[in-house]
Amino acid sequence: MTEQALTSDSGIAAGKPVSASRLTLSHIMTHHDTNLLGTVHGGVIMKLVDDAAGAVAGRHSEGPAVTASMDEMAFLQPVRVGDVVHVRAQVNWTGRTSMEIGVKVLTERWNESVPLSHVGSAYLVFAAVDEGGKPRPVPPVIPETERDRRRCQEAQIRRSHRLARRRAILELRKERTAAGLPD
Repeated sequence: MTEQALTSDSGIAAGKPVSASRLTLSHIMTHHDTNLLGTVHGGVIMKLVDDAAGAVAGRHSEGPAVTASMDEMAFLQPVRVGDVVHVRAQVNWTGRTSMEIGVKVLTERWNESVPLSHVGSAYLVFAAVDEGGKPRPVPPVIPETERDRRRCQEAQIRRSHRLARRRAILELRKERTAAGLPD
């Protein structure tokens, strides 16, 4: 499988391998990134996660893509001033116009040669949009490894849970409205 998109007879991208848009964004944390506890603010890490995921979504969809949701963000350890943060992102799954991007956040000390520490993970859903902000189709993602296939299967489970949760919430709101209860 090449890293270039496969193309159908119509000229529309038929699929792209995971490796075609995989990305690592690295940033050293400074005192400007800290919270009141003296560690790096979670919002700083979340912005890096969103930036990396957005770049991956744009690469995969070959155009603009916007954050639709952050399904989950788990902070496993604090990040400190002087840590080099590496944000690794890849497309896990694609739908017609949306993509789930998986992100892993790793750190290392700027002045030490030690193994990377896994400090966070996140799953984001991006929607590809055209110039007018309307959804546009994305090429399917082609898993290349067994790990890619596992990540794709897990993404499909998360998607079904997101859709079920949304249906349940909408049904509850409909029932409350029908019963005359406040929103």
